[in-house]
Amino acid sequence: MTDEIVFYHNPRSRAQMVHWMLEEAGAPYRIVPIDFEKGEHKTPSFLALNPMGKLPTIVHRDTVVTETAAIIAYLADTFPKAGLAPALSDPSRGTYYRWLFFGAGCFEPALLDEMMKRPAPPQKTAVGWGSYGEVVAAFKTALAKGPYLLGDKFSAADVYVGSQIRWAMMFGAPGLKGEKVFDDYVARLNARPALQRVSGQ
Repeated sequence: MTDEIVFYHNPRSRAQMVHWMLEEAGAPYRIVPIDFEKGEHKTPSFLALNPMGKLPTIVHRDTVVTETAAIIAYLADTFPKAGLAPALSDPSRGTYYRWLFFGAGCFEPALLDEMMKRPAPPQKTAVGWGSYGEVVAAFKTALAKGPYLLGDKFSAADVYVGSQIRWAMMFGAPGLKGEKVFDDYVARLNARPALQRVSGQ
């Protein structure tokens, strides 16, 4: 059994987030390119790994891990020398989990609501992520204490949430670009050598 991670990747997908995380973690990995136009994500061999036919997907020690936040959390714990997740005994582990799950459970659906102009539900409480404006305000409050989501400590939560914020800013999501707290945060992330390696900056 090899320690090498098999990383199924397409640069036009959320796999870019995991690519950054792999570099931050110093993990040994091998990229398997997946061509969407050729339908390689819908082949029987790939669907056997991920029945959703989605990226990112990794295989490590004969274990398949899917879902971006889950992969990022898995890598942080599997390669602890990189220091990308608080120890289990560290109270900030709770804050770390908070923002990882907030990114997946609140920011992503709220962002898609905003970008796709999906109508709001009749009752505001009908969706667990609230509204886009509330989600952005929550991030703004957290990052105002900065410079990262865990204060002075960069973590895997910044890889995930930071990737989402960077993407949202590139595509003109309101309330982000031009706000000093978000501009400064993204500038700090963009300066990280691991991110520069995967984004060609």
